[in-house]
Amino acid sequence: MDWAGWALFGLVATTALTAALTAAQLAGLTRIDFPLLLGTLVTEDPDRARVVGFFLHLGAGQGFALGYTAAFALLHRATWWIGALLGAVHVGIALTVLLPLLPGVHPHMASQRAGPASTAVLEPPGLFALNYGNQTPAIAAVVHIMYGVVLGVLLHPH
Repeated sequence: MDWAGWALFGLVATTALTAALTAAQLAGLTRIDFPLLLGTLVTEDPDRARVVGFFLHLGAGQGFALGYTAAFALLHRATWWIGALLGAVHVGIALTVLLPLLPGVHPHMASQRAGPASTAVLEPPGLFALNYGNQTPAIAAVVHIMYGVVLGVLLHPH
């Protein structure tokens, strides 16, 4: 496996994904904020949460990059289109499994069943993260496919 590539390019791809998603949020295309969602697992302060969450997201991105690196090694090839396909699978799992499970473990996120007595400060993402805007699934797909393309182009399957 391309260990050096994984270590460096996993960070590059995750930083690019996070930057693109943040730009989409700042442009008003989505309300999803992965650093805030992850950081508020650890701290209630939104400013600190974004910093902590950025580093948690980098760590998660490294974990996913390890999976991509292993897939490329097993396939004995790394291409932009294989990376894009892996990115599509990645975002599909994120939007249909990982994000909908988040309210079950997040101390500051309401669940779909939260009533008026809830003190949660974050709304649940819902299926496909649609609670964060109608364009959120498409934006999430684009940035995760971009992540896969970056890894497919930069990694060597060894």
